Amino acid sequence: MSKLDLIVEPCDFKAAKYAVTHWHYSKSMPTPPVIKFGVWELGTFVGCVLFSRGANKNLGKKHGLDVTQVCELTRVALNEHMSNVSQIVSMALRSLKKSQSIRLVYSYADPHEGHHGGIYQAMNWIYTGETPSGYKYEDTTGRIWHQRQVSSSGWKLQYGEMRKVPVISECKKVFQPGKHRYLYPLDRAMRRQIEPLAQPYPKRADVGKMESRVGSTD
Repeated sequence: MSKLDLIVEPCDFKAAKYAVTHWHYSKSMPTPPVIKFGVWELGTFVGCVLFSRGANKNLGKKHGLDVTQVCELTRVALNEHMSNVSQIVSMALRSLKKSQSIRLVYSYADPHEGHHGGIYQAMNWIYTGETPSGYKYEDTTGRIWHQRQVSSSGWKLQYGEMRKVPVISECKKVFQPGKHRYLYPLDRAMRRQIEPLAQPYPKRADVGKMESRVGSTD
C-alpha cells in the first residue's frame, strides 16, 4: 500500500466519536479539548487518532512545559486496516507537530487491557516506568468509572456544574494495575531532556495477542 493511499488529516467531532464508540475498547471520547485526526485508506474512513490534555492538568510541569506544550495520545481507534499502526500514529504526530505548539506527548499502555506498548517501542518512544496502581469503580451495568467520576451522594461538580454520577456504595471497587508510561518528544532539545529518564522496555505478557488488533492503543 503506497503512502498516497493512506491519509491522516484533521477530522470533525462526529467522525471521531463514531470511530471511538465503534472501534475502541473505552467506547468514550476523552475529556476536551481534543485534537482529532481521521484516518483514511483508499478513500475509506477507517478510524481516528486523538490527542488531549488527559486527566492530569500538570502533566508537563515537571518538564518545564505549560498546558499548551504537552498532551496525551488518548485514543487510537481503528476499524480493519492495512497500514501499520505505527505508521498511522507517526503521521498523526507529524501533523500535530506542524499544527500545534506541543513539544511533548505522553501515552499509556494498560496491562489490564493486555497492552504493553509494542507500538510505542516500534516508534522509539521513551519508556519511563509504570504509574502507581489504584482503583476504579464498576457500576451495575458493568461500566468502569474513574475515582473522580463517582461520589457518595450521587452528585459531583464537573466542568463548573453539578452532575449526576454513580453512587460509590452501589459500585464495585476494581483494582487497577499501574500503566506503562511512554513519552515522545517533538523536538531535539526536549528529547535530550527526556532521554535520561529512559528505562528498559517492558516485555509482552501475552504473546498470543496481536499488536495491530482493532482498537488497540498499544
